Amino acid sequence: MSTRVLVADDSSTMRKIILRSLNAVGVPSAIEAADGEEAINAFKPGEFDLVLTDWNMPRKNGLEVIQEIRKQDTNVTIIMVTTEAEKSRVLEAIQAGVSDYLVKPFTADTLREKLEKHGC
Repeated sequence: MSTRVLVADDSSTMRKIILRSLNAVGVPSAIEAADGEEAINAFKPGEFDLVLTDWNMPRKNGLEVIQEIRKQDTNVTIIMVTTEAEKSRVLEAIQAGVSDYLVKPFTADTLREKLEKHGC
């Protein structure tokens, strides 16, 4: 069974980088969302194994995406992709229910480690 992934990032370049990294670790495709609201609208409980979300996005930020998704699905793995390495923000994301986080820039190997850690 292949991992079903939702990628939310307002940067199309970053989405391409994430998709390329996913591809490199054996995930052939993902659903893309260009902002937080699009991500929330695309998310359906049970349809995804993993959500990769940026922190800073228009319409709804990554924190709001996590909160909305957690209301619908408590089990899906959510990884915050961010340049914001401040501890306070990471704690906020953890309280909102994020499973893990990746700090940009990251490598395919780092992504693979996170996926394996969460059984994706």
